[in-house]
Amino acid sequence: MRILVIDDEAHIRKTTSVTLDALGHECVQVASGAEVLRELSRGSFDAAFLDLRLGDESGLELLPKMLAAEPKLNVIVFTAYSSIETAVEAMRRGAVDYIGKPFTPEQIRQSLSRIEKNSRLENRVVELESILSTNETLADFTTEEPLVQKTFETATQAAASAATILLLGESGTGKSVLARALHRNSPFRENAFVTVACPSLSKELLESELFGHVRGAFTGAVGETWGKVKAAEGGTLFLDEIGELPPEIQPKLLRLLQEREYERVGDPKPRKANVRVIAATNRRLEELVKEGKFREDLYYRLNVITIEMPPLRQRPLDLTSLAKQHLKLFVRQSGRPIKDFTSAALSAMQRYPWPGNLRELRNVIERAVILTKGDKIDVNDFPDSLRGAQPAGAMIGNRVSLDELEREHIMRIVEIAGSMDEAAQILGIDPATLYRKRKRYAEMAEAQATAGQTPAT
Repeated sequence: MRILVIDDEAHIRKTTSVTLDALGHECVQVASGAEVLRELSRGSFDAAFLDLRLGDESGLELLPKMLAAEPKLNVIVFTAYSSIETAVEAMRRGAVDYIGKPFTPEQIRQSLSRIEKNSRLENRVVELESILSTNETLADFTTEEPLVQKTFETATQAAASAATILLLGESGTGKSVLARALHRNSPFRENAFVTVACPSLSKELLESELFGHVRGAFTGAVGETWGKVKAAEGGTLFLDEIGELPPEIQPKLLRLLQEREYERVGDPKPRKANVRVIAATNRRLEELVKEGKFREDLYYRLNVITIEMPPLRQRPLDLTSLAKQHLKLFVRQSGRPIKDFTSAALSAMQRYPWPGNLRELRNVIERAVILTKGDKIDVNDFPDSLRGAQPAGAMIGNRVSLDELEREHIMRIVEIAGSMDEAAQILGIDPATLYRKRKRYAEMAEAQATAGQTPAT
């Protein structure tokens, strides 16, 4: 942790700092209230040891000012003027613990251990709230598919290790859900699970979010941040869509994996990190390595244990049970009295190729629960693409042109994808190419309608 030591006596500051250094914490020493508030304005701290008598100043009066500047600061009060009254008053004003002078290193250690335990509990609450807010279902390691069972067995074994794990699979196959399950079943479960979405930010902002920065490191850096690596200390750092990681950041991630070290932006001081890394991608990293877009040494560091999530179309025996799990979830959330699927609905789901995988299945069932008028979900409650679904590959070999086959596939992917960029990624084409094709299909449909023809489906 990063800790402020606040005392007007130099030897007390030094003794406390030596103890904290020995425990692996970083210390900043100050002697007055003005110095305290200046340090809190410059950067964040996890904890502070505050003397209740700072020369002519009162630590009790300084305490609420500190918490106003840093609301989550854990303040531990120590003083030679130990009494029940001052302890109660310090707690009332926001202190988390109280140590009388003279103190021992063991008292310091125990006090910080309590703070760390509370922090782990808070992280666990944040993680559970995140799952609830995103309606994320927990990973289910049951399957009727023998090949998929091998995948899940590998995941179960890998979870118990500290090894770096690389999750592969198409978009929507449940890689992020599996990553959380790996964390929950790992030795790191008591600490935070922290996600970094690699494609979400510019190179500069992504580097700052990942490693943190110091004040003045770049335009707009008015304070200090510690980044996701520090937030994941003792826990799991999940790097989502690692294939999109900018080349400039790849050497720094390699250093984190190899040496367990990193540097904040604008700060040359190397810092140690104790995190377990799980990465995920829907791209083939070996191809990116050949194209010079991904470092080969980083690829091998990430590729310690690889787990490939199967697409939904390869899990026909699991489809019905997965659909019913999602149905129970959304019925419980909505409170609607929906009991099951009709046989026609189940048949339609079995025929459909599910290009959007589990994510698409989830969205389809959530929509159906909202729109259905009966106590069972029927095929008419599904989107048009699913209602008219032919068995996967049914158009192949029939009297249809390659253009018709391509159009059908592209339009289905566009319908289920979250955005045009995601659709282009699933299809493996440039977004500009996808926009051109959509425009051409729209022009063709308009021309056919003008000529009195029925557009091709």
